Amino acid sequence: MLLKTSLSALRWSAPEHHVTDEKIYLNRRAFLQAGIGASLVGVSSVVLANPYRADGAQASVAPAWFQQKADAIQWRAVATDEALTPFNDAARYNNFYEFGTDKGDPARLAQSLQPEPWSVLIDGAVAKPGKVGLEDLLAPHALQERIYRLRCVEAWSMVIPWLGIPLADILKRVEPTAKAKYVRFETLVDPEQMPAQRSAFGLIKWPYVEGLRIDEAMHPLTILAVGMYGRVLPKQNGAPLRLVVPWKYGFKSIKSIVRISLLEKPPRTTWQSLAPDEYGFYANVNPAVSHPRWSQASERRLPSSLFNPNRMDTQPFNGYADEVASLYGGMDLAVHY
Repeated sequence: MLLKTSLSALRWSAPEHHVTDEKIYLNRRAFLQAGIGASLVGVSSVVLANPYRADGAQASVAPAWFQQKADAIQWRAVATDEALTPFNDAARYNNFYEFGTDKGDPARLAQSLQPEPWSVLIDGAVAKPGKVGLEDLLAPHALQERIYRLRCVEAWSMVIPWLGIPLADILKRVEPTAKAKYVRFETLVDPEQMPAQRSAFGLIKWPYVEGLRIDEAMHPLTILAVGMYGRVLPKQNGAPLRLVVPWKYGFKSIKSIVRISLLEKPPRTTWQSLAPDEYGFYANVNPAVSHPRWSQASERRLPSSLFNPNRMDTQPFNGYADEVASLYGGMDLAVHY
């Protein structure tokens, strides 16, 4: 078992010409000198200075609870030897349909979102249900940096350093009962803050809903993220709390979460309801199963351009097969997509 409490070494590689310049990564030499390098190590006791700089991008003002946790962040708790996507690309090329359908809409319009105060309702098949403020939800936990690939179902991808905590740590605190087989997640509904929710012509029935099986939710790779690139999570990236499930297509990583429900039966998710022949419940990255309108065999790593498309082969489970393939033993992943 590669992932333990100390998170033993994992590596995912790509040819040098396939990756983005690491110009936004600061103090990398310090990591190398510390013996961390490009591979994952157990860093539960390793606390280093924030290795990132603003890189010309506007960062959100960090709330007090984030600032209090910043000095104890466990940097590179999970890492990859692939170069990071520049912050400007990760913060300005987003799908967040509550703010519009164009990739630039969230960065333009999400500044109306007010991530403080914020609370999350946890209910369903748990012994300790209730609504809890975000600060209290996170209080017992140290933030970890998880550098993950993000693969969109639209066949583009990024490499993003998230800050967050394992979802399993939260679920254990509320004590799931024997009936808890699935986890349902729900995004904020507030048309005043989220302009696309005011549209009478939208296809999505709000709130945005996603779901996981309980074993997927409890897997060590699954996290709740509150930051990225060493800073608080930008509003357009799902502030203040989003899910990150790196072996699944990006639409599974629901943003601005206000409710987590543990259920006996699988929830009907948003894209599964809109187009069940295109977007299934599992949404595991599978290069062998094409989307009805395009191939999933390759992906475009951002940033890219017409003359530098930066394409690469897509890996099963987005490169995390060694860690998660056992969750789907005996399943036909062309049927359970």
